[in-house]
Amino acid sequence: MLLRHALDDIDFPKGGGDKQAVYAHHCFTEPLIDYVVDDFRATRIRLGDDSIGAMVICDSSEQARSLAEVFERKYGSMQREILVGDPAADNDESETDELSAALILHDEGTKDDRKGLIDAFKNGKIDLLFVYNMLLTGFDAPRLKKLYLNRVVKAHNLLQALTRVNRTYKDHRYGYVVDFADIQSEFAKTNEDYFKELNEILGDDEKEWSNLFKSKEEILADIESIKDALFHFDIENAEVFSQQISKIEDRTEVLKIKRALECARELYNIIRFSGQYDLLDAIDFRKLNQLLTETGNHLALLNLKEDIQNAPDTTALLNEALEDVVFMFEKVGEQELKLSDELKGMLRKTREAMARNIDTEDPAFITLREELERLFKKKKLSEVTQHEMIANIDTLRKIHERITELNRINDQLKAKYHQDPKFVRIHKRLMESRTFSAQERSVHDALIAVKAGADLFVLKNPAVMNNDGYFDGEMIRLVINEFKNERGFPLNTDVSQYINQLVVNEYRREYQGMVA
Repeated sequence: MLLRHALDDIDFPKGGGDKQAVYAHHCFTEPLIDYVVDDFRATRIRLGDDSIGAMVICDSSEQARSLAEVFERKYGSMQREILVGDPAADNDESETDELSAALILHDEGTKDDRKGLIDAFKNGKIDLLFVYNMLLTGFDAPRLKKLYLNRVVKAHNLLQALTRVNRTYKDHRYGYVVDFADIQSEFAKTNEDYFKELNEILGDDEKEWSNLFKSKEEILADIESIKDALFHFDIENAEVFSQQISKIEDRTEVLKIKRALECARELYNIIRFSGQYDLLDAIDFRKLNQLLTETGNHLALLNLKEDIQNAPDTTALLNEALEDVVFMFEKVGEQELKLSDELKGMLRKTREAMARNIDTEDPAFITLREELERLFKKKKLSEVTQHEMIANIDTLRKIHERITELNRINDQLKAKYHQDPKFVRIHKRLMESRTFSAQERSVHDALIAVKAGADLFVLKNPAVMNNDGYFDGEMIRLVINEFKNERGFPLNTDVSQYINQLVVNEYRREYQGMVA
């Protein structure tokens, strides 16, 4: 508006007034209300619907009152309260061309009065509302199809205000906004910010749509990636899976599992959307969805634990609770003696966890064992100070946590080999090897076949374990057949011999009673 820009150029003398006072002056509000009423009536004619309503968002409460006063004087009646059962309020058959309006301000009338007027507007009993700092959000009146903006509304409030006129009403596809405040730049900024926020929350819409059109090969590749990510877990038995995941205390690892399961859920929807129903048998999607629920439950538990650990200081509450408590103290022992017991207890737990490990050649296990040896080669237990004892307890606790996690991983892998620790060690040595490279799941498939053949061979011929050459020859043929012939592993002589030696050594040690 030229008037708005002219007013922006006015340099008001200090203490001589402000723009809000100008915008509330009758010289400004009278031509403004003339425009609003003429435009509103023209809109009703153009849309062919006299039931639509309008709202005027005012620059100030003073402007709202001024507009209401001019409106009542020139164009119609101002409703100040709606009485239940009032015949005038219930009369929809009035033939007068007079418009009705209401003023909605936080300090105008009672709360019940405002509620009554708002309900009357929603029900079509009032044509226009004059508002300031009210009804911008949370106000839902489908018949509101015209909005007159007299001030710049910012950020989310702007979007909320504009969407007031976008509700479905009869056959009207759009709502209409008359901009007196020049909101164009603010709208562009808010729209951009809102789009960025949606992308952060929901992801890139274009990317999401492109994901719906995956080829069969892409879907199968994603399924293989999911299987790889979940390899160490029993994904066929939800109860066992729940037991396995409940032992994980690292939120990052649980989140990785959750992402893989969420990817499976998305793939299920993509397959159904694209009509490639034959791919639904590539993996048990319904079971994975059940596992996703279990994973989400465990993640929620870890989050709760973290929230409790990071809870705000409750000292003030504790002080109040203990105000009338009388404490009595008695000596129960020496602090150093208590710490010694704690040290011995942690040492015992750590040694038991180390002894339970089924792979003493694992580099991670060797590192932990060396740390434990270094810790107690420094001084005898009876010679350490209290300060050193506290430090040793903390170090032991960390070693115990790491060996416990290592045992958990080994136990999960052992379950993949029907509780056979021999093939856990063979599997891990192969995955650690620099001369052999393959997907972990493919290695497992080959080794589980080697295990089946070797177990059957030894079961039928127990005495073969006393004939090293014969057993070695049978195992190398089995290894080459399952890895190279059946599954296409590119084995050379050295790699074949390496795998065979791992297998032969494990069976021979077991036969000789050297390992579990």
